[in-house]
This record gives sequence, C-alpha cells and structure tokens, in this order.
Amino acid sequence: MRPLQFDFLVLGTGIAGLSFALDACKHGSVAIVTKRGASDSNTNRAQGGIAAVMGSDDSFAEHVDNTMVAGDGLNHRDIVEMIVEEGPGAIARLREIGVAFADDLAREGGHTKRRVLHATDITGREIQRALLERVLTQPNVTLFEDHVAIDLIRRRKTDAGRGESGAGAAPDRILGAYVFDEKADVVRAFGARVVALATGGAGKVYLYTSNPDVATGDGVAMAFRARAKVANMEFFQFHPTCLYHPRAKSFLVSEALRGEGGILRRLDGTPFMDAVHPMGSLAPRDVVARAIDMELKRTGDDHVVLDLTHLDGDYMQDRFPTILGTVREFGIDFRTTPLPVVPAAHYQCGGVVTDAWGRTSVAGLYAVGECAHTGLHGANRLASNSLLEGAVMGARAARAAIEELPDATVPTGIAAWASGYARPGDQQVVVTHSWEEIRRTMWNYVGIVRSNERLERARRRVSMLESEILEDWWRYHVTRNAIELRNIALVARLVIDGAMRRQESRGLHCTEDFPEKDDHNWLRDTVLWRGGH
Repeated sequence: MRPLQFDFLVLGTGIAGLSFALDACKHGSVAIVTKRGASDSNTNRAQGGIAAVMGSDDSFAEHVDNTMVAGDGLNHRDIVEMIVEEGPGAIARLREIGVAFADDLAREGGHTKRRVLHATDITGREIQRALLERVLTQPNVTLFEDHVAIDLIRRRKTDAGRGESGAGAAPDRILGAYVFDEKADVVRAFGARVVALATGGAGKVYLYTSNPDVATGDGVAMAFRARAKVANMEFFQFHPTCLYHPRAKSFLVSEALRGEGGILRRLDGTPFMDAVHPMGSLAPRDVVARAIDMELKRTGDDHVVLDLTHLDGDYMQDRFPTILGTVREFGIDFRTTPLPVVPAAHYQCGGVVTDAWGRTSVAGLYAVGECAHTGLHGANRLASNSLLEGAVMGARAARAAIEELPDATVPTGIAAWASGYARPGDQQVVVTHSWEEIRRTMWNYVGIVRSNERLERARRRVSMLESEILEDWWRYHVTRNAIELRNIALVARLVIDGAMRRQESRGLHCTEDFPEKDDHNWLRDTVLWRGGH
C-alpha cells in the first residue's frame, strides 16, 4: 500500500491541533488524524475557560506573576510572558471564527483577577465546535477519524543514500507516521513534510482521571521513541475536585465553582483550606490536591465536600447549567447539598520539549498543546492556562512550519508497514490486565505524595510489564488497545524516571524523602531522551 502524502500531518483534534491546521491549510495540504471521533479530546471536556488579560483592572505582569507562583518558579519566564501577551490576540481569533464567549469574566484558583473567558461551563466544547466547523470547511483539509498513530517515521543520519537528496548521509528528520486504520484493520504510512503532535495528555496512565479514554500519552511516547527530548514528566497535575460517586466516571467539577465562592469542607462541615493557604479554597491546584489527600489519609474518609449551598442558587444554575444537570443525574443538587469530591489525575505539565515556535529537538517534528513542554506551566499549571497555550502555540507553530515548508521536500522511499511474523491474536484479557496493573501501580505509588521506596516499587513493576507488553507487541498484529497499552507503559516509566531523578519537593512533585524545595540544585527541567538524560 503506497504512502499517503501531505504537506502537513496533524495528530490530534484539540484546540492546539485545530489552530495549527486552520493556519497551515492556507499553505498546503493537511491531514488531521484522530484515533476516535473528531470531538474526542481534552479540549472538548474543558469546563472552566481560557485565561487572558481582558479586564481594565488586570495586567500582563499580574497574569505572568500568577503563572510563575502557581508553577513554583520552574516556569520559563520568557515563554510565560510571550504566551500571556499573545493571549488577547488568540481570543480575538477565536471570536472571529465564531466562539461565543459569555460577557463576564470568571476567576479560578491561583488567579488574583477575573480573567477567565468562558461559555457557561462548556467552554472547551464551544471552542472545539467553532474550530472544527471552520477547519472542516477548508478545501485543503482531510480528516481521518478512527485512525491511531503508531510511530513516527524517522530518517536517521546513518541512513546513507536514503535521504531526500538521494545521496550521502541525510540529516535526522521526521518524515511522517505509521497509522492504524481501525475500521479497515490496516496500517497506512502517512508521508508529510511537517508533522505536528497535538495528541493531548496522558491521564489514563492513572487509575482515576478526569481525562477521556483517548488520553494515553501517545504523542510523548512516539516522540520519545523517535529520540526527541521530553521534560518534567514528574509534574502530573491532580485536579482537586472530581465528583465522588459510584456511577460517575471521574466527572470533573470545575474550579470555577470555587472561583464563585465554593468552600471545601470535611464531612463534619469544617472548612480546612484557610489554614493551608492564604487563598483558601482558591489556592493553586497542587496545594489543594495535597491538602485534600492529607485530609483523607488523616480522617479515613472517602471524600471531602465542596459546599455551594450558601451561594445564590439561581445564579449558580445559570452559570453552571451543565455541571448542575450532570450531578442531578446522580441525585445531587449542589444548590442544596454539598458535592462529594476527590482528586483525580488531570493534566500533564511535562511533555515533548519545544522552543517558542513549537519546534522539537528532531527536525520536521512540532509539538503543541498538552503533549508539549514549552516551559509555560513549570511545576504546576495555573487554571485555564492550558487552552491559552493551545491557541497561542498552535498558531505560532503553524507560522514556523509554513516558513519551513519550502525547504522541507516531499519525503520519498517510505517503506510500507511490515508485520513480519506477527499473527492475529485474541489477547484482550492480557491487555486489560496489564492496563489495570499499570494504572493501579501509578495511582498507589506515583500519586500526589511519593517516596523513594514507592517509586522504586513502581519502577520494578512497570519495567516488568513493559517487557511483557513489548514481547506481545512483536508477536501479534496491532490493535488500538495494544497501541495505547504500549504507550501508557512507556509514559508511566518516564513519569517514574523523572520523579526518581528530582530530589526535592516542588509543585506537583511531592516526596517524603526530599520534603524541601532545592533551588540551588533543582531549579531546572528534568530532561529525558533515549540513550541519555
């Protein structure tokens, strides 16, 4: 089967990938690959909003300062300033394509001003709707749903005579990706002059997560295997407030509820956050998640509660109709009854290392959105900065890729996917068992609070599972479940490796063995790549 050829290959359909595609398609053909439906993304689930300086009482300097404080000083200040300053322009572009933001600005944890634009409590869904509608009307765009990227196609310096020039050793470069067409049950090669990873996060590496099922760390895993650098994988954000209910699949309770005055309380009704942080229940997420974790361990309770009963019920119904409608399906009316909540894995603050234009350490490969590490978030993401980063960096990466395009000739000589001696196999029970064991191991040993002993146990278990997974990988034909399992096993190892290297507690990385922050030795990123660190 001959490779499909495009100028740009975009893996993912969240705000970052669609923003990239919308600009890139004006300068060449674009293939957008998504492993399920086009709306299956973390963007679609974002309730709270997108942070940008829009109010007359606000300033870029204050937004930058809030971001740096939340990130515990590990942020790259130049990147923070650039993304914050380009925020209003990104909002203008979203409005231009039809995103209907509400007239008022919200406030969320870690923000000292109201600067969060929202569309009631379905902001991400509204942004994705508008972007998809605009992108899919462009003549140069082809969408491939139910297509699962397996691996990047990489030309190595040692591949003498295989370069685009046809002679001599060619420079390292990504030439496309092998993609599994799930409905046709075939693997296709996608050749591209530029590849953009916009695959989102990896919440499914943990047992409890607010993320959709597609969040299996595919972009980070593929980039790492292609020898791109990744950084700060130890900083995994746990959202403090996911609905605790036996029938709720980790339903996220937006931070904006606390922004409107919600109070976290123990089951006996006692508030506990005021004694932990000056901002009380509106403290940054890492602080709140650790505080809840400590309360649950101290009391033995299964959850805490978020109390909204003292607020204006009519206003809260108008402001959060989707959240209210969802929790009422579980028999809870937050206007009259406190919401039971627990932390859950939410956001990957590390990722594939990029520069200010989304370029990775491997030529031809860009990374944008949650799968990328720009330096914006540092050791903990400030609420609603993720959609901001996706919008800004998606557009910036497209601009850089468009400029690169004339020098990035069409890749040739891409080999078809070869299954070798692999055979069909019904291994779902093995996949399910390994999947559950990795996620439970990560939850129990690499969670909100860590220790050297627990990390070492996790390392041994994940390493053993990864070896077994790779044995089956070469033994059987690929499936979506096998692809995702291979990726979460690798991402789990990267999170553990990063956590074991960082010998301090900072932001989202809290370890009992090194409880203090160490600016002298660890005010730097934890960078990993195949064959080095």
